[in-house]
Amino acid sequence: MFLFCSVRHRGMIDSIQPVYGAQHPPLDPRLTKNFIKERSKVSTVPLKNKKASSFHEFARNTSDAWDIGDDEEEDFSSPAFQTLNSKVALATAAQVLENHSKLRVKPERSQSTTSDVPASYKVIKSSSDAQLSRNSSDSCLRNPLHKQQSLPLRPVIPLVARISDQNASGAPPMTVREKTRLEKFRQLLSSHNTDLDELRKCSWPGVPREVRPVTWRLLSGYLPANTERRKLTLQRKREEYFGFIEQYYDSRNEEHHQDTYRQIHIDIPRTNPLIPLFQQPLVQEIFERILFIWAIRHPASGYVQGINDLVTPFFVVFLSEYVEEDVENFDVTNLSQDMLRSIEADSFWCMSKLLDGIQDNYTFAQPGIQKKVKALEELVSRIDEQVHNHFRRYEVEYLQFAFRWMNNLLMRELPLRCTIRLWDTYQSEPEGFSHFHLYVCAAFLIKWRKEILDEEDFQGLLMLLQNLPTIHWGNEEIGLLLAEAYRLKYMFADAPNHYRR
Repeated sequence: MFLFCSVRHRGMIDSIQPVYGAQHPPLDPRLTKNFIKERSKVSTVPLKNKKASSFHEFARNTSDAWDIGDDEEEDFSSPAFQTLNSKVALATAAQVLENHSKLRVKPERSQSTTSDVPASYKVIKSSSDAQLSRNSSDSCLRNPLHKQQSLPLRPVIPLVARISDQNASGAPPMTVREKTRLEKFRQLLSSHNTDLDELRKCSWPGVPREVRPVTWRLLSGYLPANTERRKLTLQRKREEYFGFIEQYYDSRNEEHHQDTYRQIHIDIPRTNPLIPLFQQPLVQEIFERILFIWAIRHPASGYVQGINDLVTPFFVVFLSEYVEEDVENFDVTNLSQDMLRSIEADSFWCMSKLLDGIQDNYTFAQPGIQKKVKALEELVSRIDEQVHNHFRRYEVEYLQFAFRWMNNLLMRELPLRCTIRLWDTYQSEPEGFSHFHLYVCAAFLIKWRKEILDEEDFQGLLMLLQNLPTIHWGNEEIGLLLAEAYRLKYMFADAPNHYRR
């Protein structure tokens, strides 16, 4: 509930101040923005356009989660709010106080069973929440496909947290074409020497779930193409990893490693917090070991925030080798110790192979990311000058939003199921995680050009770019994004001067 109460200061006229109830966020900033604009039209005194003058000012007022509703720095003392009728505000406040006093008389009724309590006495956060709940339930009855758009009615596993492959079109899980593709993969993988070029070609449009674990091991360079050598290679590499555990893991308590381990320990619970799988203590212990051992063996960069995200796709894919159902809620304690050790070791080695190609993203000052963001700016300035100039007009720097795109490989922008599909292609492309990722980021940015051009202030642009609405994305959207990225790469990759001014 959100109210305005009149507060009289010494020697001053009445001023309107915000009063917050139990609801969070207290006020949708988009509604606030519209309200201010409407009141400004009525006011005869022109209002100065208020916006964050710099990214540093904006960052101080914005949480790392970039929640739209967390804007607690709205200027409620602006003339738009002061023009509210104080009598109306006082009357509203008095009405609320009266309602609260009435509710205090009701507790003895709660002694009866809940079935005897009328609907009007159900405890709710605010009247606006009740209205949202009613609207949500009505809209769900009318159109079940829009259920996820209703924020108050969150399912047990939100759509953003669903890991299983999903097509927006609602196509059957296994079509005739997909069965044919799966059979071709199995033939390739079972041949004496797997043709890796052909495997990359087949994997570019996506790898079937059933063969994704072994395909990823091959494409990452972890497994040899020769089928006779694979079993021994896996055994040797897994033993080697757990040898590192015995050799190095106890050193996490030593003074010169404490900072590294402490940061890893802090970041692990933040990794995909909406997915129950990653909140299991056993899974978090596995992630801590993987990240600490990698940091110890790569002192040039050590552990950097964001690397923790890069473990999750590998862990999910290799876990799916032992789990037929969706893995979001799977209890890993149901797996044998040997299975868990295999998943952990394979995740470590494949993540290490990935990071070998982009390690300059995580060395001191992160020069790889700086170069990629600059290249993205130059590329966008050529393929969509209107969007580029829009950013310049409102003083939006590419580093302010694209740093995370490069540091986390778009994992914070996309559901995990989409990241897994994206990585099918990245592992099929030469330098997919470094070079091709640039064109994916450019295509991803231009995908939202209409929404970007509709925003006309610095804060609105940053909030949009850090909260892009991809919650409903599935394989089809990623396929279209990759097709556009490939087109951009075809046009510009072999002619770098073409996009330089």
